[in-house]
Amino acid sequence: MDAAADRNAALFDRARRVLPGGVNSPVRAFGAVGGTPVFVRSAKGCRLLGEDGRTYLDMVGSWGPLLLGHAHPRIVKAIREAAGDGTSFGMPSAVEVEMAEAVARAMPSLEMVRFTCSGTEAAMSAVRLARAATGRDLVLKFAGGYHGHADGFLVEAGSGAATGGVPSSPGVPASVAGATLTARYNDLADVERLLRAHAGRVACVAVEPVAGNMGVVPPEPGFLEGLRGLCDGHGALLLFDEVISGFRAGPGGAQGLYGVRPDLTALGKIIGGGLPVGAYGGRRVLMERVAPSGPVYQAGTLSGNPLAMRAGLEMLRILAEQPQVFARLESLGADLEAGLRDAAAPFADRTCVQRVGSLLTLFFCPGPVRNFEDALRADRAAFGRFFHGMLRRGVHLPPAQFEAWFLSAAHGDEEIGQAVAAAREALPEALGVRP
Repeated sequence: MDAAADRNAALFDRARRVLPGGVNSPVRAFGAVGGTPVFVRSAKGCRLLGEDGRTYLDMVGSWGPLLLGHAHPRIVKAIREAAGDGTSFGMPSAVEVEMAEAVARAMPSLEMVRFTCSGTEAAMSAVRLARAATGRDLVLKFAGGYHGHADGFLVEAGSGAATGGVPSSPGVPASVAGATLTARYNDLADVERLLRAHAGRVACVAVEPVAGNMGVVPPEPGFLEGLRGLCDGHGALLLFDEVISGFRAGPGGAQGLYGVRPDLTALGKIIGGGLPVGAYGGRRVLMERVAPSGPVYQAGTLSGNPLAMRAGLEMLRILAEQPQVFARLESLGADLEAGLRDAAAPFADRTCVQRVGSLLTLFFCPGPVRNFEDALRADRAAFGRFFHGMLRRGVHLPPAQFEAWFLSAAHGDEEIGQAVAAAREALPEALGVRP
C-alpha cells in the first residue's frame, strides 16, 4: 500500500471508531464498490483534492447542487459576507423573502414556499400537507424512487438504500410502511390499478419527474402528463420531488422542461448553492394550510438559514444573468453521452447510457432502462470494477450503479475528453475483456 492509500485507510479507520460505518451518509462508504473512500481536502471548479494528495475529476458534484462547480467565487463571497452579518438568527430576514420570490418566479407552480433544512424534510412535510388537504392517508410512490429517509418513504427506495441491498429499513413500523403504495415507474396502467384498488384513500402520488436514484431514467412521453390526469381523476395531489432535477433539468426544473404542473414540489440541494437547504411549495390554497397560517405543523430553527439563503440567491442570480449555462450543460452532457456510447460500443449488449441534460448514468446492462426492475438487471460487480478503474485514472464517479453522474458549468471539453478516455480503458477491464 502506497503512502496515499495509507492516508485514506488511516482516516477511514479513525472514522469507523466514531462514525457509523465511518461516514455520515451510507453511499460514501464505498460499500457498493468496495475499497476505501477518498477523503476530500478541498475542491475547486470540477476538481477534488484528496487527502491522499491526488487530484480527481469530480463527477459527483456533491450529488447535484454544484451546478456552477465547487467554490464559485461569487457564491463564496456571498457566504463570507453573510457570515459576517451572523450565521443564524432564528428570526425572519429579508433574504428569505427574496429567495422565496426568486424560486416562485422560476417555478410558477410554487405560489408559496416554505424553506426547510433538507430535501428529506421537504418531502416529508409535503406529504403531511397532502394528507391534511385531502383527508386521506395513503401515499403512492415508485419502486426505486428515493424521497429522503422519512419512515414512510423507505419502501422499495432507490439510491443508497437500493445500493446497500436494503429496500426498506429496520425501525420503520409495519403500520407506517403499509401506508405507502409502490408502483412501477413509467407504467401508467400500474398507477391506475393502485388508485382504483384504493379508491378515495390516496393523498398524493410522489414522483421524481426525472428518476435519479435508480440511475438516470427519463420519463417516457406522456408519463408525467398521464400522472397529472390520473391524480385529477382520482382526487389525489401530484407531488414532484425535484430535489435533484430542480434548477438542473432546466431553469424551471423538470416541470418546466416537460410542461406538467404539480400541486406540490419538494426542492433541495441546488437552491442552497451548496449549503444544506430544502423547500416545499405549491398552490396557495394548499400552502396556506401550513402553520402559522393553518393547522398543519412544521417548523425548524435553522429553516431559511441566512448563509444558505444568500448562497442560493446568488446562484439563482447567476443563472438568471447567464441563461446560456443550461445550453452549455446540455452540450456537455450530449458530448459525454456520445463519447461513452462510442467507448462502450464493443459492449453494447452489456451496457447502455441514459441522460437528461447534465444528469447521466452508464448502466452495466442492456437498455433501455425504463424502471427499477430494469435497473436491477445491472451487473453491479462490473460497475464496481469500472468505478475503481476510473478512480485509478483520476476520475471520481458516484460510488454506486444506481446514482447519477453530475456535470457542472465548470466542466469543459478537456474534462469530457478525460472522462471518455478513462472509460475507454476502464470498460474492458470491468467486463473482463482483454484488449
